Amino acid sequence: MSPHLDKPTPPATEYRYRRTPLLGFFPEIKPYSSAFLTLGNGHEMYWEQSGNPQGVPIVLIHGGPGGGTSPIQRCFFDPDYYRIIMFDQRGAGKSSPFGSVEDNSRDLLIEDMEALRKHLSISKWHLFGGSWGSTLALSYASAYPQNCLSMILSGIFLMEQDEIDWFFYGIRNVFPEAWDQFVGIIPEDERSDLLNAYHKRLFSDDEEIAMEAAIRWCLYESACSSLIPNYETITTEEQKSQVLTIARIECHYFKHQVIAPQNSLIHHVDKFRAVPSIIINGRYDMLCPIKTAHRLHLAWPEADYVVVPDGGHSEQDPAIRSRLIEATENAKTLYKL
Repeated sequence: MSPHLDKPTPPATEYRYRRTPLLGFFPEIKPYSSAFLTLGNGHEMYWEQSGNPQGVPIVLIHGGPGGGTSPIQRCFFDPDYYRIIMFDQRGAGKSSPFGSVEDNSRDLLIEDMEALRKHLSISKWHLFGGSWGSTLALSYASAYPQNCLSMILSGIFLMEQDEIDWFFYGIRNVFPEAWDQFVGIIPEDERSDLLNAYHKRLFSDDEEIAMEAAIRWCLYESACSSLIPNYETITTEEQKSQVLTIARIECHYFKHQVIAPQNSLIHHVDKFRAVPSIIINGRYDMLCPIKTAHRLHLAWPEADYVVVPDGGHSEQDPAIRSRLIEATENAKTLYKL
């Protein structure tokens, strides 16, 4: 990740043939501290720290919106080097109230991150975010570039209308069977506005209607997130609770938090241009098509840009996982313990 501003526009790097095996996760670890941060208006945010308490801070910004963190995500980072900070955004994961969309916006999430940084007495930290996590990382860096050591971004998503339209209508060109299942509960006369059709059902007072919509939403997203389609089953009460939260918060953001063209994060690049960063995107990412990463690359040539030719969307896919771990290892050169 180069901090230089005067180099020519670099080409995208495609690791088509690799001389070394794909990198695996670091060993599983447990947090050495965790707690809740009171945010106001009834919200409390879960946070945890793992790895080296005296290490270089790196914060993982999860996707979704509403996805929450998972223990496997700690394994992207060398626990001997990094002080690994993870948190669940408003309404997600262990944060409360669970699934709430009240007082839940991108601007508030940015301020939640800054409140957490101050609470943990961190001067600067690395940002690590994929998908919606990349949106929030870029948004935070726009507001607080002076607090960013670097950014590792993947599956670039800018929360713009054409990306939302792709989710509802474009993916059917590649995953028609998943899309057919997704729209199966929506009458034909409502399919021209799937966002509002789903919003009505996800927030229905009828629990069965809301749950059916949430399951179909998350199965659709899951099937399209991996390079090899992953058709999951959702059967347990815990799984059902999770998918209802994810679907509701995502739908809420898609309906109320779309970023208008004049406010695009692309127009904010000058604010964080000097932050050493890397953009990683799978060539076959169906949820966050590579054209968005390409747009960001053209506006921000100072950031390294890696196109993964055998990559989809999921950070768990071996090819994407390996590039992300390479990036966390390379980021060690930016700050020495």
